Amino acid sequence: MKKIKVGVLGATGVVGQMIIHLLENHPWFEISEIAASERTSGKTYAEVMDARWSIGNEIPETVRDLVVKDCNPKLDCDIILSALDSSVAFEIEEKFAKFGYPVSTNAMNHRMEEDVPLLIPEVNPNHLGMIKIQKERRGWTGFIVANPNCSTIQLCLALKPLYDSFGIEKVMVTTMQALSGAGYPGVPSLDAIDNVLPFIKGEEEKIETEPLKIFGSLSNKKIIPESIDISAQCNRVAVKYGHMESISVKLSNTTDKDGIIKAFNNFNPIKNLCLPSAPKNPIIYLHNDNRPQPKLDVDAENGMASIIGRLRKCNILDYKFTVLGHNLIRGAAGGTILNAELLKVNNYI
Repeated sequence: MKKIKVGVLGATGVVGQMIIHLLENHPWFEISEIAASERTSGKTYAEVMDARWSIGNEIPETVRDLVVKDCNPKLDCDIILSALDSSVAFEIEEKFAKFGYPVSTNAMNHRMEEDVPLLIPEVNPNHLGMIKIQKERRGWTGFIVANPNCSTIQLCLALKPLYDSFGIEKVMVTTMQALSGAGYPGVPSLDAIDNVLPFIKGEEEKIETEPLKIFGSLSNKKIIPESIDISAQCNRVAVKYGHMESISVKLSNTTDKDGIIKAFNNFNPIKNLCLPSAPKNPIIYLHNDNRPQPKLDVDAENGMASIIGRLRKCNILDYKFTVLGHNLIRGAAGGTILNAELLKVNNYI
């Protein structure tokens, strides 16, 4: 099969590096273009990144000699994967969509726009139906689909089987988020060591609103948000990779612990699509009392699964449990690639 040519925007940042790392030897995609800020354009990727590469052992040979270009819509590629910082992503991504490029983005800027799918393939693949509406409304030949917030992805993956099987009315979630979630170099060491930071700007608002769009229904050319009550508290902890979440849920219909574990274990709605980056088991339930742990579990299913444990009754809501996910892979680069794979099998690229 002739591979689809991919352009990576924001290729020098940590998410961009991870996209490049994950696309090495991808069966469907190959990187044909890389782009970043003007100060790096005109140099080879190796010249820019040899001293800055932080993902894996070496820069993949397939991209070392690619020339870094400006983020202008003149790239030789079939799809754009955007790892741009939110400070510049909005206008750049729209330029590419206007010029006919499909854009799968990890940036936050377009997530809550009413005609942009906020996509998790296992949760709301039907929201791809908004692409046609987006193109018609905006007069674009291309389009944008967005990756949710890294903590939102893990939360929604954990909630989806419960939502489908029992219904959900209320959610309380407390996050313990890894330092790498702040990018590179991230949180200053003197703030992080021997400490917990109880505030991450904008994070609680994202977790309380994004799932409502993701679980919303597509009707009359718009997404009608779901009416789940969500309360979030977010903390930064001294872990390199892996966001953990302590979740309590109130269900619409009663069940028992075994029913919930069965729903977790049976959850695999896109199995038949055979997407290369999709985990064989999107949810892994661990019965050990002291799991999941970032040190032991964050790389499960190549970093693409949500790992759940400690399911038990909640004295205030119905049940509570712990979720762990890889913030840089499933929560960012890997999620962006998986969205692109879903676009491919649905003939959007």
